[in-house]
Amino acid sequence: MKYRRLSSEELSELEKEFIDFLIVNGVTADVWVDLKADDKEKADSIIDSFSDVVFEGILRKTQYLDFVTPTSVKSFQCLANEIVLVGLDSEVSSGIDFTKNDWQSDFSDLKIYNSSKQYKNSREEELFNMIQNGASISNGELFKQLCLGL
Repeated sequence: MKYRRLSSEELSELEKEFIDFLIVNGVTADVWVDLKADDKEKADSIIDSFSDVVFEGILRKTQYLDFVTPTSVKSFQCLANEIVLVGLDSEVSSGIDFTKNDWQSDFSDLKIYNSSKQYKNSREEELFNMIQNGASISNGELFKQLCLGL
């Protein structure tokens, strides 16, 4: 697998898409029932393939990621060949908690920084790893707001 297997709950939410995936791959409903009963390894392999297709599609569309902790905000623009970071840090003693939305109007006592880097692995693999480590897919509003604060 390139990413991870979808959970039972995730698969349940994508039932229609999974059925379409099975049909496109020549697996009828009867064959699927037989596979689940008689060839668990093959059934798991099909679920793994579907999971990779789902994640690949999501990651290809991802343009922004945010990672927010009480003392730090990191917002990323995910370009084709590089990722751009705009970050914001506060001192623990400042009393600012970035997980609450009351901090966004005052950047005066905060450290703002930016950088960019080329992807080491494939773009999608790096974004997946960031999400697995706590980043959230976003609409880019935080990234743009932080850029304006620079």
